[in-house]
Amino acid sequence: MRERWGIVGGGLLGMTLAHRLAQRGRQVTLIEGADRPGGLAAAWRLGEVEWDRHYHVILPSDARLLALLGELGLEGEMVWRPTRTGAYGGGRLYSVSNAVELLRFPLLSPVDKLRLAGTVFYASRIRDGRRLERVPVADWLRRWSGRRALERFWLPLLRSKLGDSYRQTSAAFIWATLARLYAARRAGLKQELLGYVRGGYARVLARFAAKLAAEGVEVRLGQPAARVAAAAPQAGVAVDLAGGERLCFDQVVVTLAAPLAARVCEGLAAAERERLAGVRYLGIVCASLLLRRPLAGFYVTNLLDAGLPFTGVVEMSALVDARDLGDRSLVYLPRYLSPDDPFFTVSDAAVEELFTGALGRLFPGFRRADVDCFRVSRVRQVMALPTLDYSSRLPPVSTSVPGLHLASSAHIVNGTLNVNETVDLAERTVRRLLAGVPAAPYAGKGEEAAGAPAGEWGGGRRLRAAR
Repeated sequence: MRERWGIVGGGLLGMTLAHRLAQRGRQVTLIEGADRPGGLAAAWRLGEVEWDRHYHVILPSDARLLALLGELGLEGEMVWRPTRTGAYGGGRLYSVSNAVELLRFPLLSPVDKLRLAGTVFYASRIRDGRRLERVPVADWLRRWSGRRALERFWLPLLRSKLGDSYRQTSAAFIWATLARLYAARRAGLKQELLGYVRGGYARVLARFAAKLAAEGVEVRLGQPAARVAAAAPQAGVAVDLAGGERLCFDQVVVTLAAPLAARVCEGLAAAERERLAGVRYLGIVCASLLLRRPLAGFYVTNLLDAGLPFTGVVEMSALVDARDLGDRSLVYLPRYLSPDDPFFTVSDAAVEELFTGALGRLFPGFRRADVDCFRVSRVRQVMALPTLDYSSRLPPVSTSVPGLHLASSAHIVNGTLNVNETVDLAERTVRRLLAGVPAAPYAGKGEEAAGAPAGEWGGGRRLRAAR
C-alpha cells in the first residue's frame, strides 16, 4: 500500500507539499478549514471583479514560483511591467522611482542620501544574514545611515510595517528585504520589473486545484482540523476534524501558524510547545478598494508621516491591466498589527470611514464617490517576526510525536514572507522528509541548513541571486 500523508492547511505551502508528495507516489489528503484553498493567496469578489484578497507581486528572480507556474501551464500568462514608487512625507507626495528622483527628495540632506545609498549597497553585498540576527534593526540602520536618515526615513517605514515590535526585530529583517529587491539586478536584468499572472491568484489556484485532482490528491475543504495526535493504539497520526470525523495517516504535516499548531497538536514535548509559543507574529487588517479612477499611478506609496490609519498604499492597478479589473482601479490599504490589537474588532463601516478620510488627505483628487467596493480582510497571524537570535529558538520540523511534522512561515529563517519562499520551503521540506533526514529549518534563499538546530522583510546561509 502507498504511504498515506495528511497535510493540514490548504494554503500554497500545503498545496505545494501535496503536489510534490503525490508526484513521489504518496497517497495524499489535503485538509483545509476554509471553503476554498489558497490561504493568504486566496481571491475574493470586489463587486464584479474577482482578485487577490491581499496584495502579491512576482519578481523575475522568483525562480521557484516561476518554475511551479510553468508546471501549471501558466508561464505564457505572465505579464511584466515597470512600476513607479512614491513617498508621502511632510504633507506632500513625491516620486522616488529612480536614483535621480531620490537625489531630489527634499526630506533628506545630501549627506543623508549618500549614507542611505551606501547602506542599501552594503546590505546588497552581504551573503550571510545570520550575524545580523544579533543586532537590533534600528541600531544597525543608525550605524550605517546615520541618525537623521534613521529618524526621517527608516523609522517611519519600520513602524509602518512592525509597529513597536521593530524594537525586538533584528537587522536581518531589512537585509532580506533589500536582498529580494536587488536579486533581479544580480541576475543580470537591466530594468526592475514586477509581474503577475493574468487573472491573479484565482486563476493560479484554480489551475493548481485541477493539478492536484489529476494527481489523485483528496482535498477536504471547509473541514478544519480540531486535533492532531498519535493514532494510538495503532501506528501513525490521527487528524480529528471539527465535524467529528477521524482520518488516520502514516505521516502528517501541519502547516498552520505556530500558535494554531500548538493548539491542535497533542503529545508534543514541553520544549516543543515552548518554542511554538515563543514565535511572535504580525497580523494585518487590509482594506481592498475598487475605485472608478486611479490615485497617483505609484505601485507602492511609502508613508513617512505619522498619524495615518494605514501603513502603506498599494495601487495594484499601476501594475495590473485595467481589463483584468473591470476597467477599475484596485487599491490595498494595509495596517500591520500585533495579533491582540483591538483594531481587529473595529467594524467594516468604521474602517471604511477612517481609511477613506485619510486617503482623501493623501490624494486630493480622491472622492468617496469614486469607491465602487470596499472590503476588509483580517488575519491575526500573517508573518513570524524575525526577532533577535530568531534561528536559535525555532520550533521543530520533525516532532517528538512519530510521523508528525510542522512546516510554516515560522520556519523561514532570515527570509521575506512571499510566495516564492513559501514554495521553496515546501520543496525543501519534502526532500528532507522523504530522504529520512531530520528536517532542519529553512535557510532562506541559499543552501540548506544541514545540521542546524530544529526549528510585503530579513535569506539564508548563502544568498543566490537567481533563486
